[in-house]
Amino acid sequence: MGSARKPVIVRKFSREWYAGYAGAAFGQDSSALEVLDQGGKVLTIGWETVKWVCYVRDFSSTADMSNPERLLQKRFAVRPRTSGLWLRMTLNDGDELEGIAANDRSLISGAGLLVTPPDTRSNTQRVYVPRQAIQTVEVVSLIGAGGQRRRTEPQPELFPAEPGQEL
Repeated sequence: MGSARKPVIVRKFSREWYAGYAGAAFGQDSSALEVLDQGGKVLTIGWETVKWVCYVRDFSSTADMSNPERLLQKRFAVRPRTSGLWLRMTLNDGDELEGIAANDRSLISGAGLLVTPPDTRSNTQRVYVPRQAIQTVEVVSLIGAGGQRRRTEPQPELFPAEPGQEL
């Protein structure tokens, strides 16, 4: 059974970071992100200062003070194999991040983007980037699921020729 709170590392634009547990379904409907830190204290972090929220496997990497989320690879070296939208984001501080996002309505109407980072074997499993932290988004490619092609019927003629009339 899944936990109601997920382990996260919150990175701010000021390079500060916080490790703790965030609710499974947080969003920007509130003005701040609430994180329960490892000491049991509730931290309130304003969304305007959040660069990204990394869902991590564990907190053992917090010994590395400069990169606790171990997000070393921020770009894909080769074309990814996971299906979805391959996105390239430029954040407000000029940092670039690539990831695979679900091809659904959350890209347009969501409060942020949830992407799978290039290195899925690292400590970071998913990265949530709030909308106000994103300067530009580029869709690099749509990567489809192999072998799952839809069967389509032939498209009907839009302007069928009437009998006895030639085009």
